[in-house]
Amino acid sequence: MREIILDTETTGLDPLKGDRLIEIGCIELINRIPSGREYHCFINPERDVPKEAENVHGISTEFLRDKPKFAQVAHSFLEFIAEDGLVIHNAAFDIGFLNFELGRLSLGQIAMDRVTCTLQLAKRRHPAGPNNLDALCKRYGIDNTKRTKHGALVDSLLLAEVYIELLGARQAAFVELSMGSSNAQGGEITTLQRGNAQQRPSPLLPRLSVDLEKAHAEFVASLGENAIWKKFMVADAG
Repeated sequence: MREIILDTETTGLDPLKGDRLIEIGCIELINRIPSGREYHCFINPERDVPKEAENVHGISTEFLRDKPKFAQVAHSFLEFIAEDGLVIHNAAFDIGFLNFELGRLSLGQIAMDRVTCTLQLAKRRHPAGPNNLDALCKRYGIDNTKRTKHGALVDSLLLAEVYIELLGARQAAFVELSMGSSNAQGGEITTLQRGNAQQRPSPLLPRLSVDLEKAHAEFVASLGENAIWKKFMVADAG
């Protein structure tokens, strides 16, 4: 199964008021695993980038002057996403801008029925929020320290990890790997990469107190010589 994690940056909030796309970032997932294929481009919006927008994503008018216009990247973008599912955080915003640009070129529209909105997924799973990308990274222990400003490709990479966590697919993959499942290409999966477990600075305190252990021993003794618990008591003592 092929899916595309997608994010955009823009000059503002509303294409109907003259705002335009300035960046597109995409990450390819195959069976919920990043394949390493990416699509990324900056776009000349043919207008100035407002200072307040630049403060959010750090992309200036001057930087975009020599970048291609959307018409020059539209076909390569459509070729990359093909007909596969799209995964977007706050999807209505990005699809609104993409469809506006595609409509200007008579290149059709991206249907919302092929789009998974991770913001909606997050709201259902964590109704108390917050559910912005930074908050979700914090919730799932995903390193977002490189995200000092919004950026389409960086945000797509982070969203790919968040999406897997929202689906619970990372845990499912762990179970499949531990059971010796085969991968999508038919090869046998033999190893599971993990980080090194850190040693605790001090051992955890025992759950049972000395008094509780004594009371348990007295209870087992009261059950008689044939009590099955005595087998465990002997094993523990050994």
